[in-house]
Amino acid sequence: MPRVKRGTNRRDYRHKTLRRAKGFFLTKSKLNRAAQEAVEKALRYGYVGRRLKKRNFRSLWIVRINAACRGLDISYSKFISGLKRAGIDLNRKVLADIAVNDSAGFATLVQKAKTAHQAQIQ
Repeated sequence: MPRVKRGTNRRDYRHKTLRRAKGFFLTKSKLNRAAQEAVEKALRYGYVGRRLKKRNFRSLWIVRINAACRGLDISYSKFISGLKRAGIDLNRKVLADIAVNDSAGFATLVQKAKTAHQAQIQ
């Protein structure tokens, strides 16, 4: 049976792992096995973190919209419901930006949402 020489594959694999682990603490950046485990865990955290980031930003936008709505005497849920009834299709990211940077424009949106919500009740 012929002898298998690994060539550069083994070295390349380890080198890639150690490059990814650069900056980790102690043996996690020096030894292959510890570095491999640390890199795998870091990649898992990164994957989960990218999804949590979306969740956290949506939550932040909702908090900002709600705060602006409360200042104009309407609840968040009534505001969103009124916008849908009025046919205004803006996502929460844009609404939060308008609430923070353009209070007059947000006030007109609130007024339209209020009238649409009142029309739905009656």
